[in-house]
Formats: sequence, C-alpha cells, structure tokens
Amino acid sequence: LQRSAALLTIPYEDAALRAIAHRSRRTPRIGNRLLKRVRDFVQVKADGTLIESLAHEALEALEIDARGLDEADRRALRALIEKFKGGPVGLASIAATIAEEIETVEEVIEPFLLQEGFITRTPRGRVATDLAYTHLGFELPAASPQMNIL
Repeated sequence: LQRSAALLTIPYEDAALRAIAHRSRRTPRIGNRLLKRVRDFVQVKADGTLIESLAHEALEALEIDARGLDEADRRALRALIEKFKGGPVGLASIAATIAEEIETVEEVIEPFLLQEGFITRTPRGRVATDLAYTHLGFELPAASPQMNIL
C-alpha cells in the first residue's frame, strides 16, 4: 500500500495504511481498490491527506467492518445463522439464499470466512462458528446432542 500510495501521490499516515491493510483480506488487489476508494473519500471530506480516523470513517462508509467483512460476507453469515440455524448447509443453498453466484460464494466469500474462523467445513456442509454468532451480535445456540456434525 505504501508503494501504491506513492504512485498515486497520496499523502498518508502509516496508521491509515495499516487500517486499510487490516481490512483488505490480505489481498493486494483488494488493498489497492480500498486505497483508491478511501483516497476519494478523503479528497471530498478533508484536504486529501490520508489519516487514520478518516480511513476508518471511509471504510465504515464502504460497509467494511473491523474484521474485513463486507456486506456479502455478512449476508452469507446471517443466512447461515438465521435461515439454516447455523448449518450444516451446502454452498448452493447459501448462494441461492443471498442471491449470489455459487462461484462467488465458493471462490470469494467462503475462503475468507474459513480463514478468519467464521465458518467451518464439515462433511455435511458449512457451519457457523461461535465467532460468527458473536461478531454479528447473535446469541450463541444452546449445545444439543444433535449438534454432532463432525
């Protein structure tokens, strides 16, 4: 991001770039896209200098939360929790519920949610973890003997 900011001649604070990097899914392409969006936000809202507080404000306006989840990620998790009681459920069902292509769920949404620990993959399908429930503000489900899904 430092290199990209220099190429785009964006004056910045290191903390602002760290905030963007933290929410970019550890993906340079996403980090560069967010940097450009945050730059545009800062040019409209302030003097064009990228500072940490404005970076956070811009990322919130873009609906990217502190853990890097965007609206599509949260829709997938909410569907898993609300419609399928936390799972297990297949990708096709999740994709149909959130009106996304199966490939998008499989190649973009699921890998990040798995990597960050919001879902697990079982032989019977995807299951929301306790982290997903708490992150989205849902009450954790009571453990039941039928929850043996592994």
